[in-house]
Amino acid sequence: MIQIDHLGFGYPGNKHQVFSDFSLTLHEGNIYGLLGKNGTGKSTLLYLLCGLLRAKHGTILIDGKPTSKRQPDMLRDIFLIPEEFELPNIKLSTYVGINRGFYPHFSQQVLDSCLRDFELPLSMKLGELSMGQKKKVYMSFALATGTRLLLMDEPTNGLDIPSKSLFRKVVAKNMTSDRTLIISTHQVHDVESLIDHVVVINQSQLLLDASVSDICNRYTFGYRPATAMDDSVLYAEPTLQGNAVVATRSEGDPESPLNLELLFNALVSEGSKLHDNH
Repeated sequence: MIQIDHLGFGYPGNKHQVFSDFSLTLHEGNIYGLLGKNGTGKSTLLYLLCGLLRAKHGTILIDGKPTSKRQPDMLRDIFLIPEEFELPNIKLSTYVGINRGFYPHFSQQVLDSCLRDFELPLSMKLGELSMGQKKKVYMSFALATGTRLLLMDEPTNGLDIPSKSLFRKVVAKNMTSDRTLIISTHQVHDVESLIDHVVVINQSQLLLDASVSDICNRYTFGYRPATAMDDSVLYAEPTLQGNAVVATRSEGDPESPLNLELLFNALVSEGSKLHDNH
């Protein structure tokens, strides 16, 4: 379990506080979608979770251990895939040989399986790969480490449409009940069929912390003509198909698929009734 209590953080030389008195609890076995506007602290939170940044106030505990101390037994169970990274110009087998020792649960079998699912060869030189291929190799290695906490910052950036579909397949295939995956992204359509829990932040505000099943039990998502805009509608935006709406789900209403982009827009819109209903 990850416990964030009364977190305070700001970058040196900047008066703006990224987080102030921010609290959140995350449980194992879930795939979290971490959403927020640019500059609201999504990436910062990931770096705080793995101890690469230190909180000025408050605590972050992973299974009761403070991340700020970066204890080896904790670090071997955390892997972060940053939005931007470089891989050395060496063979994959050499890279694996250098790094696998840091992760006691590393599985060559999982690595090979992920590479096959990503339609990549098992033997390659990393410096000869495209950025999209490097991202798929790095994600494969991350999944193969067997860490209980896996953090991904904008993992689908640089991937084409078929690769995004493969990404969802590979991640879902390699999730386990004791693993926690946190995906920070602004490309919500890439992950809405993958995640099972949604966290939306806005500066130090926690706008939403709910499972996908709870969200779909409470709300419906769809399109309505102007004549069907009743009091159940909490948020609407015009589209070519009619008004895209988030509405209160009444007893007997069929469950609708989650529209993550529409939900996010509703949460960050000042005029949305979703704030009062949530």
